[in-house]
Amino acid sequence: MSGIRILLAEDDKNLRELVAKYLEKEGYLVFSASDGEKAMDILYESSVDLAILDVMMPGADGWEVLTEIRRDSEIPVIMLTAKREEKDRLQGFDLGTDDYITKPFSPRELIMRVRALLKRSGKLSQKSIIELPGIRIDSSSRSVTIGTESVSLSSREFDLLEYFIDNRGIALTRIQLLDRIWGYEYEGETRVLDTTIKRLRQKLGICGNCIKTLRGTGYIFEVHE
Repeated sequence: MSGIRILLAEDDKNLRELVAKYLEKEGYLVFSASDGEKAMDILYESSVDLAILDVMMPGADGWEVLTEIRRDSEIPVIMLTAKREEKDRLQGFDLGTDDYITKPFSPRELIMRVRALLKRSGKLSQKSIIELPGIRIDSSSRSVTIGTESVSLSSREFDLLEYFIDNRGIALTRIQLLDRIWGYEYEGETRVLDTTIKRLRQKLGICGNCIKTLRGTGYIFEVHE
């Protein structure tokens, strides 16, 4: 067991039970709540390492629970929402959410995002060296090796590659990538992302094929381990 304690607040009983089952398979201890009031009761009574909050819940909604969390805690928070408007996404980041998943979603994708946030927060031990077929990335020295050749990446290119690898197998939108690598307040051209990815692919050589374009969506990093 990992000892990681997760608050899951979701009013849809079937979805809540499904997500809880996936989280428990990963060894996490799950505290489930069907509404915002119960979620806040759990927060008052228990210490949690990460929260997953549905935006639209009876009683106190996800925004209210998030605001309460941020009064005295910096734990990672993932918001679940059926809303796709940019203003809603930006509202979440303004209030202090760490990630945003739009319904419907894959429970496997949620688990990978949970794992990535726990690693970044230091709750899960994170290997400084990740080795995939043909690629070796050392986070401590920020170095990348393709085959036996060292590859020189800019700071932005390295951050992008590391984020891709942390979320391999997950479809990432252009907005998500810009938010994570450039910051959600970035107001420049989205073409900067496509240009950076083009350079990154070139530098990675044959392994650049791992970064696949999803037309109309964004990108996904896929590698057969």
